[in-house]
Amino acid sequence: MAVTFSELHTADGLKALEAHLAGKTYVSGDAISKDDIKVFAAVPSKPGAEFPNAARWYETVAAAVASRFPGKGVGVNLPGAGSAPAAAAPAAEVAKDDDDDDDDLDLFGDETEEDKKAADERAAAKASAKKKESGKSSVLMDVKPWDDETDMKKLEEAVRSVQMEGLTWGACKEHLSVSLS
Repeated sequence: MAVTFSELHTADGLKALEAHLAGKTYVSGDAISKDDIKVFAAVPSKPGAEFPNAARWYETVAAAVASRFPGKGVGVNLPGAGSAPAAAAPAAEVAKDDDDDDDDLDLFGDETEEDKKAADERAAAKASAKKKESGKSSVLMDVKPWDDETDMKKLEEAVRSVQMEGLTWGACKEHLSVSLS
């Protein structure tokens, strides 16, 4: 069931988050998930003491984000992100080297056009690399005699006497092979 939080930069929004997190460590499930990252991104700073569950959750997620992205951020302005302050908690900032492009960092799992094109190319290469099917089936029949006195030549003749459309018997030394087409 999807949970909706709105205006997490306001006291009312934080009250809803506080109520949802009562008795829980994470927004959904028993481990940090994309839901936690989405909500974390919408909360501008650590909630105050009047929201102990939300503050504990915020610290937990901030620590997880900081451990995965240890670099020091310089700050980012996101126009149209609501009335949330532009500077998020330092633990939530993502490292960016001078020569790196942050396009390869995707916290929410959104697939870009380049990713889709590359996946399509891999799928096409994989499909062409598969060996072509011959349209035949191979069936291995294990025919066992009743006892050690059974004449195996007669048994083989009896089994080979079965005739069906598309059925061809293969050669054998110790076992019979059959092909269905």
